[in-house]
Amino acid sequence: MLSKKMIESLNEQINKELYSAYLYMSMASYASSIGLNGFANWFLVQVKEELSHAEKFYAYVIKQAGRVIAKAIDEPPSDFSSALDLFKKTLEHEQKVTKRIHNLVSHARKEEDHSTDAFLQWFVTEQVEEESNASELLQKLNLIGKDVNGLLTIDNQLATRVFVPPQAGQQP
Repeated sequence: MLSKKMIESLNEQINKELYSAYLYMSMASYASSIGLNGFANWFLVQVKEELSHAEKFYAYVIKQAGRVIAKAIDEPPSDFSSALDLFKKTLEHEQKVTKRIHNLVSHARKEEDHSTDAFLQWFVTEQVEEESNASELLQKLNLIGKDVNGLLTIDNQLATRVFVPPQAGQQP
């Protein structure tokens, strides 16, 4: 059974996962508005991933006889300066998410909540992937600089990304 404090912390994480989806939707909209539909696709796949993360947290809280309380989601930024800016902000955001996940793990361990600790390990691994993906794209964008052909090549590559929902028990 989850402690009241753990339920509150997991509820906060659900809210943050939904905020992440909202942020990535805003980024997709910006990318689309400047003609980078591949970038928009990449961010829309991120939206689906973040929603699936929120659902995983929701299911866990419910399974542990807790209650999920929906709270207001903060408004994300809507103005960005470039594709490079999008991925700088994506990496910064994912680093914040990683810190929150690590804080949840520390909280679970402090409470000796082994079930929640085990549940959170999926997210620990997922965050390694999330930061790596954002960092790799940021490096590519830094390499191409202002080269429009390079930007369009990356845009075409990002257009092929598809969302693959994680299967039960599947690691990222």
